[in-house]
Amino acid sequence: MEPRISIITLGVADLPRSIRFYRDGLGFKTKAKDTDGIAHFTTTGVVLGLYPLDKLAEDIGPQVKPRPGFSGLTLAHNVRRKEEVAQVLALAEQAGGRIVKPAQDVFWGGHSGYFADPDGHYWEVAWVPQGTFDEHGNVVL
Repeated sequence: MEPRISIITLGVADLPRSIRFYRDGLGFKTKAKDTDGIAHFTTTGVVLGLYPLDKLAEDIGPQVKPRPGFSGLTLAHNVRRKEEVAQVLALAEQAGGRIVKPAQDVFWGGHSGYFADPDGHYWEVAWVPQGTFDEHGNVVL
């Protein structure tokens, strides 16, 4: 198997609301319309998918039951400059997200904060001083 993550799909309660959050609020690029039933967003390195939570659970199988709360999964958005952490968190909040942890220096030497999207999916926004970006905008740690 080649080590690759192609698509990350988030189960969402209200697909049109989530499309608006990512497309209109955060500026993610998509061809999806609010009524398409699924949405895919082009990002650097991986595609972000949004699909109704009940349909995603049904697709996996009858043994899967959607559950609220923290699933142990976070998504990350790395930035090029320390001050961008607070800027991205503010953008997420303006779009309808909730700041969970404000931008701050962290124990591993970087600067980060967290927001939750309208469905409670947690995103870390991080500046890593020893990190760089390749020519395609992918983070290199």
